Amino acid sequence: MTHALAAAPAARTGKDSVGLLRLYRAELRWIFRRPRTLAVLGLLALIPIVIGVALTLVDPAEANGGGGGGDGALLASAMNNGFILPVAALTMTLALLLPLASAMAGADAIAGEAAHGTLRGWLIAPVGRGRLLAIKAFGVATVSVIAVLAMTFTGFVTGLIISGTDSMFTLTGSTLSVWDALGRLLILALWITLQLWAVGAVALAISSFTEHPMLVVASVLAGTIVFTILGFLDAVSWLHPFLLNKDWAQAPASVLMDPLDTTLLGEGALRAACYVVIGLSIAYSRLTTRDG
Repeated sequence: MTHALAAAPAARTGKDSVGLLRLYRAELRWIFRRPRTLAVLGLLALIPIVIGVALTLVDPAEANGGGGGGDGALLASAMNNGFILPVAALTMTLALLLPLASAMAGADAIAGEAAHGTLRGWLIAPVGRGRLLAIKAFGVATVSVIAVLAMTFTGFVTGLIISGTDSMFTLTGSTLSVWDALGRLLILALWITLQLWAVGAVALAISSFTEHPMLVVASVLAGTIVFTILGFLDAVSWLHPFLLNKDWAQAPASVLMDPLDTTLLGEGALRAACYVVIGLSIAYSRLTTRDG
């Protein structure tokens, strides 16, 4: 944190872009010094590997017979398909674990520093509140990007090792080259990253009102669970289009179709972008009136 405070005055004396870059680097150093951040990212990267190894130990007949629907069907399809493995892993963790990583980053960004007394140094330093929020938002976004890309990479490599390069198939039966499969996975990774940015923006908004990081994490995860429950209730169907996680269970499977169906992906991206704008607007409004 001392690096960030030392760099803060330079933001006013040099070019704006240079000052912002210095602050961003200082923020990243601060983020990746936290053992819990590294632990969460490491565990997320291991999940596709664990799933892949577990699938090799399952009897194919039992898996196909008990696949059911949703995540179970995806896992059953991933047994002999290296392309589906990373998609299944990302879909499963998007329900809770990936949002947890973004929520933790957002909680530590403001509430965590307020709890340690370091946020006041940012607020009294010659750094604009908008720039401060931008640095925090970029830091949360970086954690989200690394989490998603780590899972995508380990899932893709694990799928190649277990099933080979000739095992890339869509759910409609089309054969994909390694590069085609990788391109579709990158599209999905970008989409999921945007969803996590939305979660991080909400976490930043809540974080700006409290000095208790765990309260932020609990609030975000509770909100995710409540949104999931509301999504099952037909009585509030009018509310479903406004729920951030409305298409989290179905949209990732769009990249498994041929041709690629972008309807759910586009709707989900627009919804997440609205959450990002609203969350960061609330956080900025709070920071501009906050003294410590």
